[in-house]
Amino acid sequence: MKRCDWANASEAEAAYHDTEWGVPSYDDLHLFEMLTLEGAQAGLSWSTILNKRQGYQRAFAGFDPAKVARYTPAKVEKLVANASIVRHRGKIESTVANAKAVVELQAEHGSLADFVWQVVDGEPLQNRWRSMKTLPAETVESKQLSKLLKGAGFRFVGPTTCYAFMQAVGMVNDHLMGCFRYEEVQ
Repeated sequence: MKRCDWANASEAEAAYHDTEWGVPSYDDLHLFEMLTLEGAQAGLSWSTILNKRQGYQRAFAGFDPAKVARYTPAKVEKLVANASIVRHRGKIESTVANAKAVVELQAEHGSLADFVWQVVDGEPLQNRWRSMKTLPAETVESKQLSKLLKGAGFRFVGPTTCYAFMQAVGMVNDHLMGCFRYEEVQ
């Protein structure tokens, strides 16, 4: 099977690519998880984050934003010492702040999904990349999403992080055209 080049580095990356990456998601828990993981990845490899994913799921209450929004400074201190996640205080604090923002968005807009998917009018953008070298790091849509999220109180959501998030949750189909998943997620 031909995969996107980045997915051949490890079994974990191949499994993630083959089953999850690029599949449209409208589930708020999953969207919050991916926003958290993409923010945590900033400056690190995706492999590092995938290897810590279960630690993140435990540390952040299965990515239940209502629970994470209630985390106290004492809980943040415990998480800073938790080796099963990236122990970057700013990233941990941003997850708590982002959870609070998700809760507010859900009250105001109905769901995080409705809020983020508006950037692409609710439908995945279908790209036609032939090489990883041609994939952009950010797009007009990721800049728009970044601006919307920052305006709603989110942190660690720059345009590059937002584009990686959009790829992960299927807001864009960035599987290479030669990849076996390209047509499957179309």
